[in-house]
Amino acid sequence: MVLPFCIWSQAVVFTDSSLDKAIEYDDYCHKHQPPIAFIKSEVRGLFGSVFCDFGPEFTVFDVDGEDPRTGIIASISNDNPALVACVDDERLEFQDGDLVVFSEVRGMTELTDGKPRKIKNARPYSFTIEEDTTNYTAYERGGIVTQVKEPKVLNFKTLKQALKDPGDFLLSDFSKFDRPSLLHLAFQALDKFIADLGRYPIAGSEEDAQKLLSLVTDINNSLLDGRLEEIDQKLLRNFAFGARAVLNPMAAMFGGIVGQEVVKACSGKFHPLFQFFYFDSVESLPSEPLDPDDLKPLNSRYDAQISIFGSKLQKKFEDAKVFIVGSGALGCEFLKNLALMGVCCGDGGKLTVTDDDVIEKSNLSRQFLFRDWNIGQAKSTVAASAATLINPRLHVEALQNRASPETENVFDDTFWENLSVVINALDNVTARLYIDQRCLYFQKPLLESGTLGAKCNTQMVIPHLTENYGASRDPPEKQAPMCTVHSFPHNIDHCLTWARSEFDGLLEKTPAEVNAYLSSPDEYISAMNKAGDAQARDTLERVLECLDRDRCETFQDCITWARLKFEDYFANRVKQLTFTFPEDAVTSSGAPFWSAPKRFPRPLNFSIHDFSHLQFVMAASLLRAETFGIPIPDWVHASEKLAYAVDKVIIPDFLPKKDAKIVTDEKATSLSTASIDDAAVINELVMKLERCREKLPPGYKMNPIQFEKDDDTNYHMDLIAGFANMRARNYSIPEVDKLKAKFIAGRIIPAIATSTAMATGLVCLELYKVLDGQHKLEDYRNTFANLALPLFSMAEPVPPKVIKHQDMSWTIWDRWILKDNPSLRELLQWLKNKGLNAYSISYGSCLLYNSMFPRHKDRMDRKLVDLVKDVAKAELPPYRRHFDIVVACEDDEDNDIDIPQISIYFR
Repeated sequence: MVLPFCIWSQAVVFTDSSLDKAIEYDDYCHKHQPPIAFIKSEVRGLFGSVFCDFGPEFTVFDVDGEDPRTGIIASISNDNPALVACVDDERLEFQDGDLVVFSEVRGMTELTDGKPRKIKNARPYSFTIEEDTTNYTAYERGGIVTQVKEPKVLNFKTLKQALKDPGDFLLSDFSKFDRPSLLHLAFQALDKFIADLGRYPIAGSEEDAQKLLSLVTDINNSLLDGRLEEIDQKLLRNFAFGARAVLNPMAAMFGGIVGQEVVKACSGKFHPLFQFFYFDSVESLPSEPLDPDDLKPLNSRYDAQISIFGSKLQKKFEDAKVFIVGSGALGCEFLKNLALMGVCCGDGGKLTVTDDDVIEKSNLSRQFLFRDWNIGQAKSTVAASAATLINPRLHVEALQNRASPETENVFDDTFWENLSVVINALDNVTARLYIDQRCLYFQKPLLESGTLGAKCNTQMVIPHLTENYGASRDPPEKQAPMCTVHSFPHNIDHCLTWARSEFDGLLEKTPAEVNAYLSSPDEYISAMNKAGDAQARDTLERVLECLDRDRCETFQDCITWARLKFEDYFANRVKQLTFTFPEDAVTSSGAPFWSAPKRFPRPLNFSIHDFSHLQFVMAASLLRAETFGIPIPDWVHASEKLAYAVDKVIIPDFLPKKDAKIVTDEKATSLSTASIDDAAVINELVMKLERCREKLPPGYKMNPIQFEKDDDTNYHMDLIAGFANMRARNYSIPEVDKLKAKFIAGRIIPAIATSTAMATGLVCLELYKVLDGQHKLEDYRNTFANLALPLFSMAEPVPPKVIKHQDMSWTIWDRWILKDNPSLRELLQWLKNKGLNAYSISYGSCLLYNSMFPRHKDRMDRKLVDLVKDVAKAELPPYRRHFDIVVACEDDEDNDIDIPQISIYFR
């Protein structure tokens, strides 16, 4: 057999092919030298499958794609086995069986031979190694332990072999642990059905369903091992009814999975799927049985979807009113999916998408509705236009508003009340929490999802059925103390955080402060005098330094400034630090000051022969020139001429200060120290600034530089990488290349198209349930997936907490509503009828009523809206028909009862 298209391939993907043909091609790929990775995938209605065969021997070079785990050593025992304790700066992520190497250890040099050692008894901050260190040199201090990632060799079976002996199936839902075995037979039976009859089963045909069931039974009975005791006939009936349909959400999900497997085959990165994966979403089916006539095709683009969900539910999809928040990677995929599904494509439907961001070059790798010529344009507008090209019947409105409290005049009560569902496509927790609160308030379903590299998660927030998004969250990401970042870094992230901060301070914030002072000197000085604190003092010092001592008029001045900055940052500051805290310094308790995780630094000696030193000066001088509007000469890019200009700079001798104050308190939030003389110092700085301003030409202003990570020609990342790597050298921290520096300093969230496609596909399978509106809690699924491993974990959402009082119960979803503009007395009586005694009523931070205050009795017959306006001084905008109050209640036994928020409708 000759397959010319395979000869030069590393991977082939088969879809919609017969089993016989797939076996034939897979055999060829398996035997080919080198082997060709073979991937077969099918989507049949709400069922799908993937099979992978990467050859007799396939080496995975990086199983999970994660950076090697590290720990900072605090102690190592002379014992058998040796106990290694690490500092509690961060939890260790080691697992029993991991291999690790030791470096930078003072004492116990026997462990720094580069030999990998296996760990066991892994704990959050310690582990043991399988080694006797009883007679080793005693551990003194310091040291890093780093995981060694080993390649893994996998031996794949051919499709023909695996069909008979599939091994362990990759599970996605543990509540369906027996489902893959049945689907393994069902897909084989469907292939036989098509081969025998030359067509797929017809939707709604009981005869075809029985034929498929008979084929499954025959295959099962022919098995020697692994024969199923029971066959789920209802499941197979659903499988038969939808067999000829390819649904967009399923195609998106399986496209993401298969796309990632292709990348694995070509790169050897991440663990391949080994070897069968079966998935179904039968819970997405309508909650009520469908009339077979409702499944008949209508000669429309939605016939495949109608064959599964029926024409009545399709009409519901088309007339839905959907709000998509965000139109980036997730948003683009959602818009594409909804357009293909026909959601919001009917006369009564409307899709609103909002995003206040514009398209950047880096978006183009995963936000597929955008093109090169869209860079700089509004994301929502371009995405909406592209979606209407996919389906011209899509009724979409694109807005550029950030959904926030400030835009509630745009997204007002009427807007929210008319929605069918909200889909989040956001990239930050703050915005997610706000949308979550809005959905809670208006009792709207929220479909939540997110991605991080090869990982993705989905969460369904369904009114009265599930907890809300904000009910359970990961703990906030741990921030390094300010003193660590500025004086005691021990990893490259600290160096890059510091580098980004210095970039912003030198090139954006200080020039902006200069312009603010020059444009309105009196107002600016008045504000600083009013503040009168250490921060105001430091700001004025930076402005004066920029306009006086460091003001550049020629490009040589910029080179001088950059060279002096190098000396200041990477030599003088380190000399001062080690003068204040020598290598043998001890703390007040007598412990070594420079103990883990602190690393003792060494100053750098500048050399024009060190390319990285010159690169730092060049990038710094170019950007400094840009802030002052100084022309840049062509010779700056010639190393010899640049070196000559740098060599001319005279570097003054450094004299350490004996009274220098260096912040070491990890709880400190500022490096500025207040002084009783702040006001006097500020007055002196103001006078110096006035004298300096008089010397400037009329209309003088600077050009602040905003950090832009995606322009490789602007030298922003060159400077930040230079800042970080020079500092890393000071502290003997491994350096990073410009790309890794860009990743960390640019705060780039890893994003790839495969996990985005999978996440949106999973969410749209849940959207079917939401728009049907009749599903129970157990029908919904939250998902966490990691395509790198691969791992799929699906589970029912968590129900909301229920509060009970007498014969009533409520959850966080409930909001009590009083209409017809009630008075205070009417509200109290309304609560009394529920067995609740209100003793305090507040609007925002203002107390409207308290039972302990006699004068509040005079308010009893006043309308609540008047109290809000008069007492709380609230301005209720014209678009607002109600306001919310918080009421504290107790029952007749004086027990406090948490009641829902109360909304008072006054219009």
